[in-house]
Amino acid sequence: MNTSTASPASVPEPQGATAPSPLELLRSKSYAVLLVLAAIVGAPVAVVAFFFLKLVGELQKYLYQTLPGELGFGHEPLWWPLPLLILAGLITALTIRHLPGTGGHKPAEGLKVAGSPRPIELPGAVLAALTTLSFGAVLGPEAPLIFIGGGLGVLAMRLLKRDAPQQALAVTGAAGSFAAVSTLVGNPLVAAFLLLEVAGGSMGGALLSPLLLPGLLAAGIGTLVFVGLDSWTGFGTFSLAIPHLPAFTSPTVAEFAWAIAIGVAAAAVGAVIKPVALRLQDVVERRAILLTVVMGVVVALAAMLYAALTPHSSSLVLFSGQNQLPSLVETAGTFSVGALVLLVICKGIAYTASLSGFRGGPIFPSMFIGAAGGIALSHLPGLPLVAGVAMGIGAMTAVMLGLPLTAVLLTSVFMAADGLALVPLVIVAVCVAYVASAHLTPMPPEEPPAEEQAPAPA
Repeated sequence: MNTSTASPASVPEPQGATAPSPLELLRSKSYAVLLVLAAIVGAPVAVVAFFFLKLVGELQKYLYQTLPGELGFGHEPLWWPLPLLILAGLITALTIRHLPGTGGHKPAEGLKVAGSPRPIELPGAVLAALTTLSFGAVLGPEAPLIFIGGGLGVLAMRLLKRDAPQQALAVTGAAGSFAAVSTLVGNPLVAAFLLLEVAGGSMGGALLSPLLLPGLLAAGIGTLVFVGLDSWTGFGTFSLAIPHLPAFTSPTVAEFAWAIAIGVAAAAVGAVIKPVALRLQDVVERRAILLTVVMGVVVALAAMLYAALTPHSSSLVLFSGQNQLPSLVETAGTFSVGALVLLVICKGIAYTASLSGFRGGPIFPSMFIGAAGGIALSHLPGLPLVAGVAMGIGAMTAVMLGLPLTAVLLTSVFMAADGLALVPLVIVAVCVAYVASAHLTPMPPEEPPAEEQAPAPA
């Protein structure tokens, strides 16, 4: 890449530095090269993400369905999650301590863009995520995919140009993240929207569109590769949509009232999970190996308690909930209100413990908890099942991620054909949950700017 031209990832500097205009960026040769590189990066990243997700799914099936039979059990014993999650805590903690990096993003701190991960950090992130997701901890694959995709994008740029500027590394890293997440959600626009809102103000002003375009292109290429891999391998696609939902026509006044109530309820639940997870993270990091194992035991006990007290499987409490959510909604009639309330409690406990020490993403467990709560509330007058599920998912996602626009979009995609009709209710629930969460969740203390900090004593 010709570094004498304006870098396609250059960001306006606050100290009066001259920044290229969006038109200058789009016309520069280096920007055209970056677009080509983003398209090239999207394909292998999508392949890696596809087989990573497939490997996670196969490991989950083997560990919880096949292995008990191979060891002579007729079915999964009640205690089965305990040794697996002890092992998961041990492997995850050892990975974080001894391999380069921190095993990827810390999920208790929310969803983050990958930035420019060092390629040397990728093995630790992959191992920590595989262990977390496959052995039953309650986190999703989106944060590891963002990190892995970002690291592969940075690696591609470094292979092309060893002394590539930091801005170019950041843009190709973002392109890799876009491609990886689009593989998970099956939609490049959802992936772009999610990462745009996560990035927040780190990209600014008129330069926003030129900076996002490489990522969007990588996401589109990644999705095409993903569809091709599905046809070639026959493994199937990863889709967020719930099939066979009852039709929903138009909202009622009672349902809008429920949207307010569900928003407040979601904020109250999040006000327990988020601060506790952050406090536990601080404690766990002091004695990571022992206490990550303890957190694995907490997850296992929550799943065992649910399986012992209800006729339903412990798998509803374990894992991210991404694969279990469609069946939960489709078989909602088989759950009593008590079983649903207990599911929210046990899943919430396991989610909180997992956030504190394991490595994964916070999206899908929050969606699952919101859906289970919405189904439970739908037993009350004035709230149809489909509306309760949609508002619960949207509100809980907004609370746990702090991304209200993404929460609305994800819920609409998840609810498939009913998504558009449910949008007004979801928007109300999300807005109420987001504002109520700001009042109920304690704000972290702000550190003073560097120039205002007192100098250290001599």
